[in-house]
Amino acid sequence: MKTVSKQEYSQRVKEASPPSPVGKDCLLAFLFGGFICTVGQALCNLYQGMGLELKDARSLVAISLIFISAAFTAIGWYDQIAKHAGAGVLVPITGFANSMVSPAMEFKTEGFITGLGAKLFTVAGPVLVFGITASVVFGLVLWIIQLI
Repeated sequence: MKTVSKQEYSQRVKEASPPSPVGKDCLLAFLFGGFICTVGQALCNLYQGMGLELKDARSLVAISLIFISAAFTAIGWYDQIAKHAGAGVLVPITGFANSMVSPAMEFKTEGFITGLGAKLFTVAGPVLVFGITASVVFGLVLWIIQLI
């Protein structure tokens, strides 16, 4: 087995991964992320126009964006959009919905329980456990500080 020097390795890395167009990537991420936010605002206005209070309209916007993102992931559109939009589709709520549905879609052929159901929480499980644990710890720290 031949040992590769640091210079040879660096040269191979440069050849295998050419630099990305950062300016173009940033512009597309800005435009797509802005579009998602504009859709969210339009939905909020729509829901308020239907008689919902702002708090309820915002909750329904979150639910709608999660559903749209999950549906786009399920039919394969999310990945196609992400190829062009890059980080623009990683607006937290849409990106998280995609990261939950993607593993489940890969294993749907194994059935609803052992495939889809089991893999749906591959990403969400650790996030939920950490979030709940962190909130309990943070709450305890605040409670202790208030006692002092």
